[in-house]
Amino acid sequence: MSKQRALFEELNTLTTEKRNPKSMEIDSKCTIDIIRIINDEDKKVAFAVEQELPYIAQAIDIVVQAFKEGGRLFYAGAGTSGRIGIQDAAECPPTYGSNPRLIQGMIAGGKPAVFKAQEGAEDFEENGENDIVAHGITSKDVVCGIAASRRTPYVVGAVKKAKALGAKTLFVTTNPRSEFNLDVDVAICLEVGPEVVMGSTRMKSGTAQKLVLNMITTAVMIKLGKVYENMMVDLQMTNKKLEERSKRIVMTITGVDYSEAERVLGEAGGHVKTAVVMIRAGVDRNEARERLERADGFVRHAIEDASGVPLI
Repeated sequence: MSKQRALFEELNTLTTEKRNPKSMEIDSKCTIDIIRIINDEDKKVAFAVEQELPYIAQAIDIVVQAFKEGGRLFYAGAGTSGRIGIQDAAECPPTYGSNPRLIQGMIAGGKPAVFKAQEGAEDFEENGENDIVAHGITSKDVVCGIAASRRTPYVVGAVKKAKALGAKTLFVTTNPRSEFNLDVDVAICLEVGPEVVMGSTRMKSGTAQKLVLNMITTAVMIKLGKVYENMMVDLQMTNKKLEERSKRIVMTITGVDYSEAERVLGEAGGHVKTAVVMIRAGVDRNEARERLERADGFVRHAIEDASGVPLI
């Protein structure tokens, strides 16, 4: 059997490539009925994610441990999956003050593929292998493959190469676990079912992938002390909106007014964590920074004394 024929036969077996019986007549529907069908199918995505929560938790713990040991997280994907990985990676630094090198996205076809499909770039495992080498992946790192089908050669090549280098490997797919046959540390298999438009995995599959990546990086950042209560306290004041959000966070946590929050943030060099500890613990900037250092960056611990009782 030729490679092309084998690919054809394999695609025929994938859940994400099957026809959805709920949308068989969608081309004859009025606008409101079209979007009702889409909406009804989208509702299934969160439940598919729920079924994989134990595996998502395992993936999070692996990433947290890697970060604590000096490692990084890389997403590897093609098309929609690659763009979702890049988006998640790009949004972490402004939200959590993380180093842009800590979480990175790789996409088949490179940067041009973010904006325009680079046909054929995903068809060779060696392209994924080469990107792993180019990014200097080591045994300290984690590589997360993202592919609705599980079979995308670029993604498979990247994950295999990372595994060979001793890196921890994760995989996010939207086909059943029973069909997953790659050697990875954790597989997250989201059974979202056939797409509304056959094979259009930018729909339910893409939504499910986005939910999972949001979960992973958000939970990782919480476990690294980037969140106090349910507020992001390590954001970067890189634009006017984030400047005002920083002031609001300081005001909400400490109860001070706008002008006081602005003043203390200025003394803290724009660092929200430092400003919060300065106010809540009644200390100067240097003491606040020392407390945060001793507390591994956790604001809650930094504003408590040795007995665990809040200082004020």
